[in-house]
Amino acid sequence: MLYIVLGIITTLFAVAGIAMFAYGVSRMVRTVRLGRPVEPGRVGPFGRRLTTTLIEILGHNRMLKRPWVGVAHWFVMVSFPLLVFTVAEAHGEVWDPHFHLPVIHDWTVYGLFIELVSAASLVGIIGLAVYRQVTGPARIGRASRFANSQHWTAYYVEAYIIALLVCIFLIRGFKVAMGDFPFPVWATPVSHALGAVLPASEPALALVAAFKLIISWIFFMVVAVYMTMGIAWHRFTAPLNIYFKRDPEGGPALGAAKPMMDKSGKKPLDFEEADPDEDPFGVGKIEDFTWKGLLDFTTCTECGRCQSQCPAWNTGKPLSPKKLVMDLREHAYAKAPYLMQGITEETPDIHDDVLALLGKPLVGTEEEGGVIHPDVLWSCTNCGACVEQCPVDIEHIDHIMDMRRYQVMIESSFPSEANTLLKNLENKGNPWGMSEDRRMDWIADLDFEVPVVEDKLPEGTEYLFWVGCAGALEDRAKRTTKAIAELLHIAGVKFAVLGGMEACSGDPARRLGMEYVFQMLAQQNVETLNEAGVKRIVASCPHCFNTLGNEYPALGGDYEVVHHSQLLARLVEEGRLTPVQPIEENITYHDPCFLGRHNKVYTPPRDIMAQVPGIKTQEMHRHKERGFCCGAGGARMWMEERIGKRINTERVDEALTTNPDTVSTACPFCQVMLGDAINEKKAAGEAKETLEVVDVSQLLLRSVRGGAPAAEEAAENA
Repeated sequence: MLYIVLGIITTLFAVAGIAMFAYGVSRMVRTVRLGRPVEPGRVGPFGRRLTTTLIEILGHNRMLKRPWVGVAHWFVMVSFPLLVFTVAEAHGEVWDPHFHLPVIHDWTVYGLFIELVSAASLVGIIGLAVYRQVTGPARIGRASRFANSQHWTAYYVEAYIIALLVCIFLIRGFKVAMGDFPFPVWATPVSHALGAVLPASEPALALVAAFKLIISWIFFMVVAVYMTMGIAWHRFTAPLNIYFKRDPEGGPALGAAKPMMDKSGKKPLDFEEADPDEDPFGVGKIEDFTWKGLLDFTTCTECGRCQSQCPAWNTGKPLSPKKLVMDLREHAYAKAPYLMQGITEETPDIHDDVLALLGKPLVGTEEEGGVIHPDVLWSCTNCGACVEQCPVDIEHIDHIMDMRRYQVMIESSFPSEANTLLKNLENKGNPWGMSEDRRMDWIADLDFEVPVVEDKLPEGTEYLFWVGCAGALEDRAKRTTKAIAELLHIAGVKFAVLGGMEACSGDPARRLGMEYVFQMLAQQNVETLNEAGVKRIVASCPHCFNTLGNEYPALGGDYEVVHHSQLLARLVEEGRLTPVQPIEENITYHDPCFLGRHNKVYTPPRDIMAQVPGIKTQEMHRHKERGFCCGAGGARMWMEERIGKRINTERVDEALTTNPDTVSTACPFCQVMLGDAINEKKAAGEAKETLEVVDVSQLLLRSVRGGAPAAEEAAENA
């Protein structure tokens, strides 16, 4: 009688669990489909995307950036589908404790497989649970990557997995005690050890099997009710989210910003024809996100890797990429049932609470009831740490930029100081508002001729040197520009510059959210470059390097673009540049975000320093993929930093722990930001007076010249 009752109960739980979960999946699909169409290319090529998905899931390459956590999670992950046989077996065991699966029930390899997967998964989930407690916010506060997570959901999932795995071993132990276990001791040592202490009780085995099934089907019921339970749902949605990622080759959604598309989602937005009443000018409501955006929010597992690497969060600002995604998810699933019924703010006779929800601004202060606070939105530097770290390929920057676009172009709501930036870009073609003839001032300090393009590139030109606004107009960045030009001259590389014909690449405007100004500047530059017959470009600014190489092709500008560190490293390798003068200094290198994370250029700057005799390099704690931002990206260089600690100060504090004589980098923005922070440290007596920030090209030039700096550089440094 006991077995019949247990069988009926567990069968009812299974039916209810499957039905509720199916309804939950249906509701999730309908919610995600509320989003706008995605840009072309998100679905295919099927083979490449499937391969990428399998590599990321089975290879766990993102998770293994934290090795032991990655290994533990891998076993927990694979246990979910691989132990399905034990669920099927348990459904038979509640009716008959001597039930066995047909065919494979006595295969030693099957017994060994279940033993290994269950044991490794049990160790893994216990380790992860302990790690969550040791590094939880209750112990280390804001520094915990689990801060802002929904803790009860994590505890529930961990408890469920532990209970499930323990039940598997108890069932096998009872079978050993009953003499009904066909596998040898060497293949199933844990099961046999339990069998030695457990009684030979058929009812106990059936009860454990029933408990295992009940908690399993309750799990499916719970996740069906709590649609925002990311730590549970991600095991179903993560493969889809990875499959539909922006880069089918497997890279994170970095480099080029996601283009603005028209209402069809099939072609880029043409501002000459665009209608803001019809076409999406960014995202102003949750349903304005694409369906991939809604899938992103659904998939977040709240692991906090993005948060732990975010420079804004690490310096006391309100932006947590994780919380931003979670808040958008909560709002999406709260609003979705009404949207699916066609209920809007204009629908008559709707309840005040529903009206408040439907009218809730996506971006707004607490007084305005916004989902995302403006301080959260404008704290982002676009550094890419969140996207690079996310194990399920959430595209945080794309969503932040979409919200910025709406705020800037539709609401005209953005930090006031950025207004000056936009006016300067529109009127003068550079962020500082200087006249175009100032772009050639740096050339006067050189003792050789630099060809300036008039109509066409001079005959035999190998590279157009894209100087960039900072490189041409900012005094500290000019030193880098002159160093690069002199090195190219020494190496015999024939290059030319655009001079006054060069305008800002548009990066600050695009990253701010003003797509119109970006396209205006970009189209102007593309026309200039194409008319001049430019094919190959060397850029000193990583932001220009990224924009020219990754974003201009969509506007008709297809060029081979290299960063100056890549070209100089190659010239050294080819013997066209030979460092001879030792530089006896301890140097730490700062990775620019748009050179490193966005474009994976980590090695060339380090190769340059490695070839300079005398240099001793020491990496900062956070470097390469985990490098820390200088605070200038996302147009933040032209906005005041009023909340928390300054990002550039945090980075310099980290640099000072290496006791450097020099901090090197390969970006004019980084050079300015780190230089300002170092000057503050000098004024406070916290850094040596001789400490300076230099570009790797300046270090190389000092060594190649084999003597003291040139007169003009010495004068500038004085």
